Amino acid sequence: MDKKEDKQPNRMPKIPKLPQKMPKPSPVLWLLIVLLLFSLFMGKDSFAPKDEIQYGELVKYIDQGYIESAYYSDNSVIGKFSDAGIAARTVDGKKTAPEFKTTIRSEVIEDLTARFLKKGIKVEFKAGSIWMPLLVNILPFILIIAVFWFVIGRGMKGGGPGGMLMNIGRSKHRVRGKDANRVTFDDVAGIEEAKDEVTETIEFLKNPKRFLKIGGRIPRGILLEGPPGCGKTLLAKAIAGQADVPFFDISGSDFVEMFVGVGASRVRDLFRQAKDNAPCIIFLDEIDAIGKKRGPGAATGGHDEREQTLNAILVEMDGFGTSDQVIVVAATNRVDVLDQALTRPGRFDRQIYVPLPDIKGRHEILKVHSKKVKVSPDVDFEKIARGTPMFSGAELEALINEAAIGATMANKDFIEHSDLEEARDKVRWGRAKKSRNLDQNDKELTAYHEAGHTLIQSMLDDADPLHKVSIIPRGPMGGATFSLPEKDRTHYTRKFCTAYLQVCYGGRIAEEIFCGDISSGAQGDIKQATAMARTMVLEWGMSDEIGMVNFASNSDYSGFPFSSSPDYSEETAKCIDREIKRFVDDAYDRAKKLILKHRDDVERIAKALLKYETLDADEVEALLAGKELTKPTVADLLEIEKNKQEAKPDSSPEEELAQKDDAEPIPQEDLPENEAGQEPQGNS
Repeated sequence: MDKKEDKQPNRMPKIPKLPQKMPKPSPVLWLLIVLLLFSLFMGKDSFAPKDEIQYGELVKYIDQGYIESAYYSDNSVIGKFSDAGIAARTVDGKKTAPEFKTTIRSEVIEDLTARFLKKGIKVEFKAGSIWMPLLVNILPFILIIAVFWFVIGRGMKGGGPGGMLMNIGRSKHRVRGKDANRVTFDDVAGIEEAKDEVTETIEFLKNPKRFLKIGGRIPRGILLEGPPGCGKTLLAKAIAGQADVPFFDISGSDFVEMFVGVGASRVRDLFRQAKDNAPCIIFLDEIDAIGKKRGPGAATGGHDEREQTLNAILVEMDGFGTSDQVIVVAATNRVDVLDQALTRPGRFDRQIYVPLPDIKGRHEILKVHSKKVKVSPDVDFEKIARGTPMFSGAELEALINEAAIGATMANKDFIEHSDLEEARDKVRWGRAKKSRNLDQNDKELTAYHEAGHTLIQSMLDDADPLHKVSIIPRGPMGGATFSLPEKDRTHYTRKFCTAYLQVCYGGRIAEEIFCGDISSGAQGDIKQATAMARTMVLEWGMSDEIGMVNFASNSDYSGFPFSSSPDYSEETAKCIDREIKRFVDDAYDRAKKLILKHRDDVERIAKALLKYETLDADEVEALLAGKELTKPTVADLLEIEKNKQEAKPDSSPEEELAQKDDAEPIPQEDLPENEAGQEPQGNS
């Protein structure tokens, strides 16, 4: 033990890895090998090749002097051919077997013996070998015993995955040592409040005497709750890494088996090993798999195995002493289904909510993950963070990875801002379908649909700012209008909700006015608008007629059977329907008046979309101001790319485009980027 460990006696000493020894052969295996070799030795004669000949042929060979020796064995005569016999039986240069065997009857033995003696061949009687029949009869039993011994021996020694049959009750946890892939708070971003709440836990693991001095008791269980992908597992690893203690990692599903009692046995084994290696952290991921509420009925699943596992966890957590340096950290995104005995004080008495990161947190997360890749200096992570509301930490990590893959496929040396924009859209809505050939009528309908969304979003001050509009299909959408929120929205005002409803219906209204028909492309818009209006009436109290009453049904799974019938009368239901329709119709009428008032602007936006396919916020603003766009069209870009392959090395795409009639040289910054924003209201 080094000097550092002498100063900190509470730390678990690092155990060096011992070289693995070759396993010793089992005694049963040695016995089997000896029996097999002995049987082969005793019956070696029976393995020599022999020709089966008839009795008449044997008599003829004896008379011709082709037999060298012979003996009787059971009801057969076995012997060797002489050299002359072997030569006489050779056909086309192929020699036959040097020995023979003939089956005879007992009454011919006397005559056959006389013939042998006449030719000077001494014959004797030999008893048949009993080893081969004996080996054939007892070998299956020996093999069965050997296999059974092997299985029991492996189970007793804990060898093999899961310890075979005898090791089924052992815990399946994974131990992460203090030096193995250490994760600290420097690797965790966007959840600063959650990190602050576990500071005292880290201090307790480092210096427990400081708390025991005044009789304080650190929480034995920490429950991390929050949406998927927000960093609950990463935070648990960071606690262990920051405290420099071992990390026992196991999922709730690893306790569940078809045999009753196995899960409880694994719980006891896990806690026993954790206490032996204290101080340490036990991390139970997805604890709702075994910690659901207990009770009667099919919804709770009165499952004996799951309930026994839960009871074992409760008992083990109650068995902690004040000096036991074992902290249990659990993670779930369904805290509402957990048993109350699990979340009471003394067990998981500290619940830490790990939320989706805000704009500052997303910025920090992007910077943490960007350290692993090569990024261009002009990348604006703050803009990417603004354009990724409701993204979890896992989605942001996937965004960086997708951008790296896209940059690699484009033969770039580093990730550019356009790669991050495209990766963001790909992670949230899927890959752009640029190769899809659309009918011209469908393309025009999509263009006017998105132009309607774009106009409403640009005209309303209470709506989120426009970021980009595109008629390139992406995922299930035929086109999309993206917004770029200026900040994370924690409160929804009635003005914002009303503006949101108007933006949703802008696409359908534009179809009706400019195309003379309507399509199913507004399906997603109608669904979003209806959900917003229903929430406004049932939960947010924004309806004057309904008032400040919450009529929303509890859709959360509570673990017990519940009735799906509403908790209000039919008259109230009719009133709710009227109010929802009033909000929707009022937003539809307002949006229609706005589009009719700015009909020419919608026309310009739609024609620009048909020409360029993608417009950003600045280009839309220029169109609304009556300006013309001078950037290259999609056809121009395709022609430039084609000519680039055939042009000389000193020619550039800008020079080629400048040679076109009525065209100007294109600055590099005017080339369109494949970028995208948020909150699509699209033609799906």
